[in-house]
Formats: sequence, structure tokens, C-alpha cells
Amino acid sequence: MALFKIDKKFEYIKEKPFKLEKEIQQLTEQNLKLIFGIDFVKSEFALNNFRIDTLAFDYESNSFVIIEYKRDKNFSVIDQGYAYLSLMLNNKADFILEYNEKQGKLLKRADVDWSQSRVMFISPAFTNYQREAINFKDLPIELWEVKRFENGTISYDQIQKAGAQESIKTISKTDETFETVAKEIVVYSEQEHLDNANDEIVELYQKLKGAILNFDNIEIKPKKKYISFVSGKNIVDIHPQKKSLKIWINLSKGELDDSKNITRDVSATGHWGNGDYELQIDSDEDLEYILSLIKQSIRKNKK
Repeated sequence: MALFKIDKKFEYIKEKPFKLEKEIQQLTEQNLKLIFGIDFVKSEFALNNFRIDTLAFDYESNSFVIIEYKRDKNFSVIDQGYAYLSLMLNNKADFILEYNEKQGKLLKRADVDWSQSRVMFISPAFTNYQREAINFKDLPIELWEVKRFENGTISYDQIQKAGAQESIKTISKTDETFETVAKEIVVYSEQEHLDNANDEIVELYQKLKGAILNFDNIEIKPKKKYISFVSGKNIVDIHPQKKSLKIWINLSKGELDDSKNITRDVSATGHWGNGDYELQIDSDEDLEYILSLIKQSIRKNKK
């Protein structure tokens, strides 16, 4: 991706390559919360002859995240990713101990949703083979390209799966490491959430989804309990039910201007989704108004 500075006429900004993986690691670890919304736990976590570059924790999914940094292109994202996940699932107590020591908190095994664990590879570039290798609908591995430029800017872009339909399980039935991971880790899809809804609610969801995606550079990230719409941070989370859509708008109490009072304050009650405002719909009657509420979340949360 070419980058230009606007100064009467365009000025091309050259990329400033990383000389060492350590440079990528240090910049990323110092800004994990801002970039990915996850919390740093440990750098260079060594266990059983493995060394994890960065161990992090995702409080939204209550799961560990393993991050590896690469400058070279000669590695298998599938084999390495599953080896790290297998290491974690076979040594849960060690990961929890490391978390408790570094965070000064008491995390119990039952507090962790191990099924949502994932591995992130961060590199200046990935090969076509590596990009194609992640094209499975249920692969708990993410690829992120990082670029640094001479004007002091940096970008992190996730490599998207190209309409993945096949399951990773179809190629992993005879591998013990794959079997270990596949038994416990689940990658949820948008369709799995929609399978619970009737045809009218699926149609309503698709209409709302299309309108949200028209706003600007918003990604869909299915989670265990809901479907997230993300642009830097979560904008809105939607849980398709059989006869309705439950929606959470990611704004804190007092930040939403809801003149029609169609949302309810859930700041003091346990709930799924992000934000203090919840509503439930079964028709498109107030769709335009709901989109105006979501726009307020976009203005607040978009990077």
C-alpha cells in the first residue's frame, strides 16, 4: 500500500523496513491495548523448549492470545500455530500461573475460555502460500502485516480469509497436535449465529448488517455469544435470536443520545456484548433511528 503526504502536491512516503524482529515486538508490546484491545502478560515466555514471543490476554473473550513476530517468510503458519496452541492446552496451569504473577490478579482455570484461544503472527509480509494456508472457516490463527514508514507512522493490517468454507478438520484427522487443538478450540462463524434465527430475523440482520457496513471500514468478527462489528474498537454487538435481534451499543452510561428511549441501561446488570445500552428488535420499523444510535458509537470508538 502506497502512502502519501498531502503538501500542495502528493509526497511519496517511503517504507522504513524493520531490521530486527525485536523492533516489531517492542513496538507492538508497548501498544497492545491500543492496537488490538488485548492486555500484555509476558514477553519471551519459555515453556517445554518453546519460546512464545508475546503472551497476552483478551478480556472480551476471557482467553489467552499468543503472538509471534516474523521477518523471514520460511515458516508454516499452520504447523507453528497449532504447536503453540497445543502447548497451551497441555499446560494450562503454567499459563495461569504466569498471568497471576505478572498481573497481580487471581485467575482460575474456570475463568478462562480456552475454546477462544488464538495465535497471531505479525510480519512485514506473508507469502501467497501463507495467505492461502489460513483460508479455513475455523482456523484460530490470524495473520497481521505491519509496515513502518519514514514519516514516523506504522500500520497493522489483518490478512482476511477469502470466503473460507472448508474446515481445517478435513486435513488434520491423523495429526495428534491438530486433534488436541480441534477438540477444545472453537472458531465461531456468522452463519452459526444465524442458524438460531428464523428467516424473518435473518433477513432483518442482513439488512442491518448491510447498513452498518456502509458507514466506513467496519469489520465483522463473530464471537462466542454474539457478532461484533469492529472499527478499532467494538462499535455494536448483535446476538441473533429465534424471533428477534438483541443489540448492544458500545457506549458508556450517559454517552448515548436516545431521544426515543428505545434502549435500556444495562450498566448495573450482567449482559453479553460491549457497552451499557441494550435493545431488542423484531422488525425494521425503527431501523433508521437505530442506525443513528450506532453512528454515535462509531464517532466515539472508531480509530
